[in-house]
Amino acid sequence: MGGGEVARYMSRHGGNAVTKAALISSILPYRLKSDDNPGGTEQSEFDAIAQSIKADRAKFFSKFFNDFFGVGPLSSPVSEELIEWARSISMQASLPATLACLQSFSSTDFRGDLSSFKVPTLIIHGTEDKTVPIDVSARPAAKGIAQSQLIEYEGAPHGLFATEKAHLTRDLLAFIGRGSA
Repeated sequence: MGGGEVARYMSRHGGNAVTKAALISSILPYRLKSDDNPGGTEQSEFDAIAQSIKADRAKFFSKFFNDFFGVGPLSSPVSEELIEWARSISMQASLPATLACLQSFSSTDFRGDLSSFKVPTLIIHGTEDKTVPIDVSARPAAKGIAQSQLIEYEGAPHGLFATEKAHLTRDLLAFIGRGSA
């Protein structure tokens, strides 16, 4: 939930000492479907995820990380070892912590924090992100952050740090270098 931490820092601390921000596959601005967020995800979907986690976390994370990294019948952009590493890290969290994380990223509303971004902000998101769909995250976040630039990675999943690492590194370095002496 890194984007949420960035948003809250910007709103609570005025972005103190921040000159640029980057949001990669971020959950911003708000995931939960509501009257004023009709494109969000139904609470029942998050409840089903919670039930799956409670029933068998290891099984849940097996499917989750396939979606996270865009693994399918015809594509495997990452190794099985990387998927196993991600599953292993996830299984080290307690069940209550895992469920609290789900609750936090599914229901925290960051829309009011977007106007607190007063610095150039790069937003990068995959168009095939099944974990955090681009239409309810990066695209509305880009509209709500005044100095933002959205870069969409066509066909890319959520785990860009692994599936698009060279492309992501180039875009981040270019952004960081922009306007520097």
